[in-house]
Amino acid sequence: MSNEADHIEGGGDKESEEGAHDTSEQTVRKRVRANASPHRETSAPQASPPRFVSVNELLETAKGVTNMALAHEILVNESFQVQQSELPEGSLERRVKEIVHQAFWDFLEAQLKEDPPQYSHVIQQLAEIKETLLSFLLPGHGHLRSRIEEVLDLTLIQQQAEKGALDVGSLSHFIIEMMGSLCAPCRDEAVYKLKEITEFVPLLKAIFSLLDLMKLDMANFAVNSIRPHLMQQSIEYERNKFQEFLDRQPNALDFTEKWLKDTLKDLRKASLVTASSDQSAHLPAYVHNQAYLRLLKWEHLSEPFPETVLMDQARFQEMQQKTEQLVLLSSILLIVYTTTGEAISGLPGLMEKLKNTVHAMLADMYTPAFNLQETLVTTGEKLCVELNQCLSQHGYAILSTDQKTTLMGQISATTDPDNTVRQLIDSRVQSYLLATLESSQHKTPPPLPGGLAPVSKELKELAVRFSCLVNFNKLVFSPFYQKILHKCYSSEGCTSAETVGGRLSGPCAISPLFGRRPEVAVRLLVLVMSAFPEPNSSGKEASRRKTDWSLPQSSEDKGSNPGPACVKCACSPCACSSTCCPWNVLPSAAKETQANCVHTVPRCTHQTPNCLFK
Repeated sequence: MSNEADHIEGGGDKESEEGAHDTSEQTVRKRVRANASPHRETSAPQASPPRFVSVNELLETAKGVTNMALAHEILVNESFQVQQSELPEGSLERRVKEIVHQAFWDFLEAQLKEDPPQYSHVIQQLAEIKETLLSFLLPGHGHLRSRIEEVLDLTLIQQQAEKGALDVGSLSHFIIEMMGSLCAPCRDEAVYKLKEITEFVPLLKAIFSLLDLMKLDMANFAVNSIRPHLMQQSIEYERNKFQEFLDRQPNALDFTEKWLKDTLKDLRKASLVTASSDQSAHLPAYVHNQAYLRLLKWEHLSEPFPETVLMDQARFQEMQQKTEQLVLLSSILLIVYTTTGEAISGLPGLMEKLKNTVHAMLADMYTPAFNLQETLVTTGEKLCVELNQCLSQHGYAILSTDQKTTLMGQISATTDPDNTVRQLIDSRVQSYLLATLESSQHKTPPPLPGGLAPVSKELKELAVRFSCLVNFNKLVFSPFYQKILHKCYSSEGCTSAETVGGRLSGPCAISPLFGRRPEVAVRLLVLVMSAFPEPNSSGKEASRRKTDWSLPQSSEDKGSNPGPACVKCACSPCACSSTCCPWNVLPSAAKETQANCVHTVPRCTHQTPNCLFK
C-alpha cells in the first residue's frame, strides 16, 4: 500500500495492551495451576505465619507479577505475539457473547430501517472507528490526521443526520480506504473483501472485526520494537519487581531455597560416596549449574517448582522432554551399531535413515495415548527390516534370527530408565550440558562426547537454548542465590570451601589459579614457607639447604621417575619427566634426607607444562 511505512512505524493502542495483559495473566494462572498438586503440602517447606493483606495489596502484587511475567516472556520468547483471545467452542461465555453481539447489530439495523432513520448508535460507532484510526498514527503523520479529522467530523455528521443528508456510503468508502493505507500487507485481502459488502450493518460489523486484527498487528509490532530497549533494562527490572514481591511475601523463596539445599546435599553425598577430593564440587558456581541440571530431571506432578524459575517452567519441561527423547534415540542407535557389528559401519546414508525412523516413532512420546513398550517393539521390527535391506544391497549377509531377537530385546530393554546403555548416554548428555554451562562465559563450545554424533545437531541446539535461559536467570536472580548459599554454608558448615560474604576464603580461595588441583596450591605454600630458614637453625644447616639445582647430577641419578616423597614435609614429588626439574636431578639419597629438602627451592625454573610447581 502507499502508506505502508506509516503503519510499520506505528505503535500499539490501549486495547492491545489490555489484550497482552490478559494473555500474560492467563499464562501465569495456567502455570500456577499446573504447578499446584496434591503433593505440594507434603513437600513444602515450613510456611511463614499468616498475615492479613488488603485487596489493594493483592491487586498491586498481581499487577507487578503480571508485568514481570509479560516482560520476561517478551525477552525470552522470540516468537512471542499478542493473540486474540478465543472462548472455548460451545461454552456458556461464548454463547452469551454471540447472543449479546447479535442483539446489538439487530437493534442497529432496526434503527436504520425506521422512517426517518435513527443514526445515534451509528454516530457512536463512527466515533469509535475514528479514535481507532487515529491511534494507528504517529505524531509525524499530520496529513493523515487532518484528513481523518476532516471527513469524520462528528459535529458535521450529527448535523447531517438531523437534516437527513447523511451519506453513510461515502463514509464507509473513506474508512475502507484509510484502513487499506494503515493495515499490514497481510490484511490487504481482507480490506479488498470489505469493498464487496453492500449492506451497511454487515459492512460495519466486518470493519470492526478487521480493526481488531489491526490492533493486534500494531501491538505485536510494538513488542518487537521495544524488545531491544527492554533487554537493556530487563535484568534490573525483573530483579526489582521480584524484590517488591518478596517484600510483600517473605516466604516467596521457600521452594528456591529447598531446591538449592537439596542440590548441595546431593553433591556432598556424592563426594562422600566417591571419596573425591575435588573442591570445586562445592563452589557456588558449580552448585548453581548442578541445580539447573536438576530441573531437567524434575517431577513436575509431585514437586513444586522453584519460584525464581517458575516463569520458565514450561520451557524447562519442554527441554526435559527433548533431552529424554534424544537419550532414548541415541541409546537405540548405539545398540543397533554395537549389535550388528562392523558390517553397517560406514555405509552411506544408513545412520540418517535409521535416525529418521526412530525419531518418527518417538515423535508422540509424551502424548497420553503413547505406549513406549509397544512402540519400541515396533521400532525394533522396522529397524531389522531396514538393516536387512541395506545389508543385502551392499552384498552382506542379512541378520540371523538370533541377531534379530537380540537386537529387538535390547531395544525393548531401553524402556527401563536404569538400563545400562540408557544411563551411559544420559550421563554423557548431562556432562555435555554441564560443560556448556561452564564454558558459556569463555565462548568455547565443549567437545561432543562419544556416542552422541547422530544427534549432535539437536543436542547443540538444546544446549544453546538451555545455556541462554540459565545465564539470563543467573543474571537476574544471582543475588538471591548467593544469599541462600551463604546461609547454607554458614548454618551447616562448609567442609570443602568456606565462604565469607559470598566469596571463598582459606586455601580454596587460590584454587582458581590452579584449575581443579588445590593440592598444587598447598604444595606451593609449603614450598615458599620452607624456602626461609627456621629462626633457630644454624648457619651450617642453612648453608646445606642452599643446594645448587642448576647443575645436573650423575647420570645414574637422572631417572625420569622422581624419587620418594620428602621426609620433612611429606610432599609428593613432581610428576613431570624433564631432566631439568629439581626432583629429577636430585640424588635419591638426598631426597630422603631432611637437610636437602627440595622445597628450599622457591620454584622450578624449567618450561615443562605438566610440572606441579607450575
